[in-house]
Amino acid sequence: MAGTIAIIGGGSWGTALAIVLAPRFERVRLWAHETDLVDRMVQMRVNDIFLPGFQLPENVEPVSDLSAALKDAGIVVGVMPSRFARPIYSAMLPHLDPAMRFVSATKGLESGTLLRMSEVARDVIATKFTPRIAVLSGPTFAKEVARGEPAAVVVASEDAELAASIQREFSGPTFRLYVNDDPAGVEIAAALKNIIAIGAGICQGLGLGSNSIAALITRGLAEITRLAVAMGGKPRTLAGLAGLGDLVLTCNGDLSRNRSVGIELAKGRKLADIVGSMKMIAEGVETTSAAVDLARKFNVDMPITTQMASILRDGRSPRDAIRELMERALKSE
Repeated sequence: MAGTIAIIGGGSWGTALAIVLAPRFERVRLWAHETDLVDRMVQMRVNDIFLPGFQLPENVEPVSDLSAALKDAGIVVGVMPSRFARPIYSAMLPHLDPAMRFVSATKGLESGTLLRMSEVARDVIATKFTPRIAVLSGPTFAKEVARGEPAAVVVASEDAELAASIQREFSGPTFRLYVNDDPAGVEIAAALKNIIAIGAGICQGLGLGSNSIAALITRGLAEITRLAVAMGGKPRTLAGLAGLGDLVLTCNGDLSRNRSVGIELAKGRKLADIVGSMKMIAEGVETTSAAVDLARKFNVDMPITTQMASILRDGRSPRDAIRELMERALKSE
């Protein structure tokens, strides 16, 4: 059993990771920004906001102080929403040391810089020392992982020794890790699948059938792959758990927040009202603009992402956007 792990981010996925990793570590510190939520987790041993119904194991210690969370931690897992990644890593910086290993489990892109989440972490931490960073991603819903249902994910790093060590320490009876040497491909897949999931939700909300959703998923994977490869990713990554696996889950699963956004948009609800009514962040909403900018930067054709941006940013009718996708100039696959 390993020593202390710090999980920075007390949302549904951070809490699920704390639960599934608890048998693998002596101490699991779960940091959340909301002090009132932490107080309730300490008292009731349940995250009643983001993952209700699941008991926190005895060795999971909820904290709201970063220095307390990071004290003696051998591994630091970043699970904060993408928009808060840079300020939280910056706040963590005084409490970090070179012996720590870092795992980025946030799915998204940083607006403006267009950096992947591991790049944001590296950008901040490198002002103090050169960090060892791996990426964790794959087809997972927090509730199912917390419930103990079998799940398989990818840990990716160009540092093979780091990826192998995280694989050994995180893997358990219901949580299987595969190593991968392509963090760029893994993170682009993780971020952009949320955009395609919004489109899948729109198809569902418009009453379109399985044919439409299957076509959207397949062509969505094609455009994600084009961008990932242009950015240095490997095609095989996009055919694996972090690519196709996560895309299929997010586009079809009832627990998908991004898919739910698409369903509500198709019903005619305003984006601000949909987002305002959600307890958790649908990362695809913020990722879409960054993805369009990346497509432009790398000169990659991404028609589905472009149409999702026109809906989310410009208020375009979802039905008109889907129609335009179908009426594009004919081409070979």
